[in-house]
Amino acid sequence: MMRTAAVVATFAVAAGCRTAPKIPDGVRPSVEVAPPAKSEGWKEVATDADESRLARLSAAWAEGLSETRRNYAGEVRREGILLRPDAALPRPAPTPGSYNCRLIKLGRATPKTRAYESFKPFFCYVEVEGDLLTIVKQTGSQRPAGRLWEDDDPNRLIFLGSLALGDSQPPIAYGDDPKRDMAGVLERIGPFKWRLTIPWPQSTSKLDVFELTPVTRQPQ
Repeated sequence: MMRTAAVVATFAVAAGCRTAPKIPDGVRPSVEVAPPAKSEGWKEVATDADESRLARLSAAWAEGLSETRRNYAGEVRREGILLRPDAALPRPAPTPGSYNCRLIKLGRATPKTRAYESFKPFFCYVEVEGDLLTIVKQTGSQRPAGRLWEDDDPNRLIFLGSLALGDSQPPIAYGDDPKRDMAGVLERIGPFKWRLTIPWPQSTSKLDVFELTPVTRQPQ
């Protein structure tokens, strides 16, 4: 027993005296830190409700298109790439300037609403505000306005904004009124063609799809 204890003690001392591997001359240890995710920027601003809506974007596409195709399959085919969920292309950032914007609503938010609605075009404006791009609907009684944020997905930008109501009311800051908050995804889907999708909007649909095409003639 004494001999066994001595052997154990010897191993214990040897283990306690073990030293770290020697670093070769001229080599300095370093620690690599991964860069922060681009999505951290918009997630710090977005409400929990809007972050949840964005996370369920695929479900909004699936349910909205499924309901629409039951009675409006021809309209979906006619819109082509605009209503194709996987249509996003690289370089999603739009060029600042005026755009012709058109809204299509997919799916029913309530049993009394239509599964498909298409509205007349209106004007939107894209401009630079600090390090971000902004989109503002310039005409109409309901005018979305908000900022575009980079995302971990390089083929899309995240839209966080609010809805201005009436001709006299200016847009309010995002987060000031949860009932008027908006969150969506901006993608480039063709040469000089973008779309802004708003999943689970606080309105009459499951998915709002805005088509944006640049115009040379600026609205008055």
